[in-house]
Amino acid sequence: MEPIKLNDFTNYTFLSGIEYNSTGTLACFVVHKAELDENNYTSVLWIYDEPQDRLYQLTALGEERSFMWLEDGEHVLFAAKRSKKDKEAAEKGREETVFFKINVRGGEAREAFRIPLKVHKLYELNEGRFLALGTVNLGRASGEEKEKEKDWEILDEIPYWANGGGFTSLDRTHAFLFDPQTGQLDELTPGALDIQSAALNADKTRAILIGSDYQGKAPQTNSLYVLDLTTGSVEKVPETAPFAYVSAHFVSDDTVLAVGTDMKSYGLNENDRFYRVDIGSGARYLLTPSWDRSLWNSVGSDCRYGRSETMRWHNGYLYFVSTDGADSYLHRINPDGEIERLTREPGSVDGYAVHRDKLLVIAMRGLNLQEVYRVDNGTETRITSFNEWVTQERVLAEVEPLNVETAPGVIIDGWVMRPVGYQAGEKYPAILNIHGGPKTVYGSVFFHEMQYWAAQGYFVFFCNPRGSDGKGNAFADIRGKYGTIDYEDLMSFTDEVLRRYPDIDQERLGVTGGSYGGFMTNWIIGHTQRFRAAASQRSISNWVSMGWTTDIGYFFAPDQIAADPWTDYEKLWEHSPLKYADRVKTPTLFIHSNEDYRCWLPEALQMFSALKYHGVDSRLVMFRGENHELSRSGRPKNRIKRLEEITAWFDRYLKTN
Repeated sequence: MEPIKLNDFTNYTFLSGIEYNSTGTLACFVVHKAELDENNYTSVLWIYDEPQDRLYQLTALGEERSFMWLEDGEHVLFAAKRSKKDKEAAEKGREETVFFKINVRGGEAREAFRIPLKVHKLYELNEGRFLALGTVNLGRASGEEKEKEKDWEILDEIPYWANGGGFTSLDRTHAFLFDPQTGQLDELTPGALDIQSAALNADKTRAILIGSDYQGKAPQTNSLYVLDLTTGSVEKVPETAPFAYVSAHFVSDDTVLAVGTDMKSYGLNENDRFYRVDIGSGARYLLTPSWDRSLWNSVGSDCRYGRSETMRWHNGYLYFVSTDGADSYLHRINPDGEIERLTREPGSVDGYAVHRDKLLVIAMRGLNLQEVYRVDNGTETRITSFNEWVTQERVLAEVEPLNVETAPGVIIDGWVMRPVGYQAGEKYPAILNIHGGPKTVYGSVFFHEMQYWAAQGYFVFFCNPRGSDGKGNAFADIRGKYGTIDYEDLMSFTDEVLRRYPDIDQERLGVTGGSYGGFMTNWIIGHTQRFRAAASQRSISNWVSMGWTTDIGYFFAPDQIAADPWTDYEKLWEHSPLKYADRVKTPTLFIHSNEDYRCWLPEALQMFSALKYHGVDSRLVMFRGENHELSRSGRPKNRIKRLEEITAWFDRYLKTN
């Protein structure tokens, strides 16, 4: 057996989007692989035949990134661009989505229909029709190609761009009724209304929509709308107070089970809760007053690709994933607010399929990468072995838990990985890795970059400081405190790691992290010289510039720092790592992408320039055509180059005395 290699991730298999058919006998899911020669990812559909306990590949072209089952339970519909003509049209900016239909029992995929929209979601209705959610641009004539605007960009609102989505000014998602037989496409939600989600009632005659109607500045609140699919009319559910919905599903014709928050107590990061909403009056009734966990999977890993549903209404229950501590679990809630946890194993639930009492999950368990598991009364049986080779052919570093009390009553969950081939009594360099968010978590699941560093002879340690998810609103609330209690937690954790693991050479410590972890790396090097080298990735250095150039900045910075430039400029500057750049002595590598609109490139440029100005050894590696997701879904060759650069930087400074 060999240690993990830098480019092993190109041989991993990533799974997403699992879903049962209407009879619950077959499940379809997407299998993704990195393709190094083409420098991209392929995606194909697989079928799990449960009665036969058989797995087989359904498609092979490599472009089938998402799909939907048709009601007959025998056919799958997916979007793809399979012809040269369609690919060329897409490059010119023509918004058209081509759907293909394939029989899961055998046969070739055939073109089913085309919709002249960039379709995000498709719902099968009665009489062969479909409800489509697709993008329109309020400043562009219908069908007009973006290519005509390639020499200029007009901005009319904020946000004007989106990480991974380019410029988005005046883009809206609208609801459309589409008839494949006639090709007729009717726009049901015109104007500035932007639809974020839709859910059908039982007989598919109505849809409950979540959307925001705005001009100039996108709000952080939204509203419920009822779409009558027989008449095409849209009615707004009366509002009793501003609210931010993330999910809504019909319980009956006049009642909705909704998920959301008023953000009054903890701002943007406040945990969502469950409500019953009366459609006629708009009155909300809180069903879960004691619920204090997030409603998504916030367990970090760099070994995922593709998307899966996080909430699903089925058979009278709303199914959802939630992070508790450092692990995520699948739950369900009934309309009375009674919650049941359906999975028990620690790790990460990355996707799931449900049909009555049948349950499948895509999960990461122990040091195993993603596989599909069947769940029976909480007991899991693995049914795939796509990534079994990793544990059979590679020597992996165990992830050892280390919980530390950093303040009275504050317990920080953390972990330490020893170097592969560790010998007691020898001295080793070590890397502190800091997660993004800040409201996410590290756990014990497989993390390629950290396994690679352990294979290269490093101790690796990481934790969930205050600001992280999994322990409730109060623990996660660091508004106005960035760089204070979270910094103290990280340093206290580091102290305890060094105390418990005396074979770590305290003179050869490195620190790295991305996004919030990049901010904290920038902050650390301006407040301590205990680290000999640093690698700051997709970072924030200046809250003034971040707040008014990035896709989320205009609402994220004022909420998280509790200030804006016009009311308290000094507070924004006080929490900006750039303010302390003149104190930095630590050689620092900056990793950034030129299309990262979440933490825009100037954040790295400012900090890099400041360090150079003050004579600190530093280096900036910019990746063209990549965004905030470089380390997780960037093009394979760029991901290899990123990890090579970080490792070489640490080797340069930490493997010499």
